[in-house]
Amino acid sequence: MRLGYHTGYWSAGPPPGAAQAVRAADELGLDSVWTAEAYGSDALTPLAWWGAGTRRVRLGTAIAQISARTPTSAAMAALTLDHLSGGRFVLGLGASGPQVVEGWYGQPYPRPLARTREYVDVVRQVLAREAPVTYDGSFYRLPLPADEGAGLGKALRSTVHPLRADLPIHLAAEGPRNIAMSAEIADGWLPLFYSPRMDATYRELLAEGFARRSPDRRPPEQFEVVATVPVVLAEDVEQAADVVRPFIALYAGGMGAKGANFHRDVLDRLGYTEACDEIQAHYLAGDRARATAAVPTELVRDIALVGTEQDVRAQLPAWRATAVTTVLAQADPRALHRIAALWSDAGHDDGPTDGPAAEPA
Repeated sequence: MRLGYHTGYWSAGPPPGAAQAVRAADELGLDSVWTAEAYGSDALTPLAWWGAGTRRVRLGTAIAQISARTPTSAAMAALTLDHLSGGRFVLGLGASGPQVVEGWYGQPYPRPLARTREYVDVVRQVLAREAPVTYDGSFYRLPLPADEGAGLGKALRSTVHPLRADLPIHLAAEGPRNIAMSAEIADGWLPLFYSPRMDATYRELLAEGFARRSPDRRPPEQFEVVATVPVVLAEDVEQAADVVRPFIALYAGGMGAKGANFHRDVLDRLGYTEACDEIQAHYLAGDRARATAAVPTELVRDIALVGTEQDVRAQLPAWRATAVTTVLAQADPRALHRIAALWSDAGHDDGPTDGPAAEPA
C-alpha cells in the first residue's frame, strides 16, 4: 500500500503550503499528488502549475467533474498533461452531485452512471487515436447531428499523438453500482470515506465489475484503489479527531440536498444513520458548531488515521489488509514529512502493490 498526497479543495484561495507539499511529495518518493475541484478553483490548472516543479511523482485529478468539460476537452487536457509530465498523469473523473451539476453547470443530473460510461468511451476514443472520433449516445453525439447545428460538423482525430494511448482513467464512486462500474470500465477507483470495516463489501462490488470487464482493459490485478484518507497527528486521538470533525460534518450535513447526499449515504452504510441525522439537522439549521460536535469519534476513526504516531501506526495493518492500493493523505502540509517517515518505518513503501483481489477476501 503506497502513500500519496491530496491537496484538497481551495477555500477562499490557494491552500497554504500546498505548493511546497507537492514538491516535498516528489522529494520524499511518494506515489502521487492529487487535486480537486468543486465550484471555485479547477483541478487541472493547479496540478500543472505545481506539478511543473516535480520529476517523479504521479499527478492526478481527484476529481475532474464530467459536467465541467466535454469528454473531448478532458481528453485534450489529459494527453497534454501526460506529455508535459513525461507520462505521469492520471485522469480522475467523477459525476459530482445534482446541486453542483444543475446549479453551477446548468446541466441535467439524472442517469449519472450512464453519462459517465459514455464520457469514458469518448475519452478512450480520443486517446486511442485509431480513427476520427464519432459517438451516438444518449448524452454525447459526435459530430453534432446536422439538424441540430449548422450541419457542418466533421468527425475529427486529435492532431496530437497521445504519449500513452492507455493513459489511466480513475473514477470517483460512492454508490454500489458506481463502484462496480469503476471496476468494469476504469483503471482505478477513487473512494471517499473508505473504511476497513467495509472492505469485504467493496471487494464483492469490485469483483462484480471485474466479471464484466473487457479483456482489452488492464487486468484486474493492475486495478488501483486510491483512497483519500484524512491523516492527523496530534497529542491524542480526540485532539486529532477534532481536526477531522468539521470535514465530516460538511460532507454529511452540508453537501448535496436533504435526501440526495451521496456522501452521507456512505456513512449511513457504515452504520451512522442516527449520528448523520443529528449532524444534518444541525447543519441545515445553520448551527455548524453543533453539527461538528455531533460527529462521533468512532466515525472519525473508521475513515481516518488520527492520533499520535503510535496510534496511527497501530491502525495501519487494518488498512494494509484492504483492497486499497494507495492512501492519499489529506493532511496539514507541514506534517507530510512526519507522515512519510511513519509510513516508511511501518514498511508501507516496500515495492509495488498487488492490487485488489478479483474475488472477495
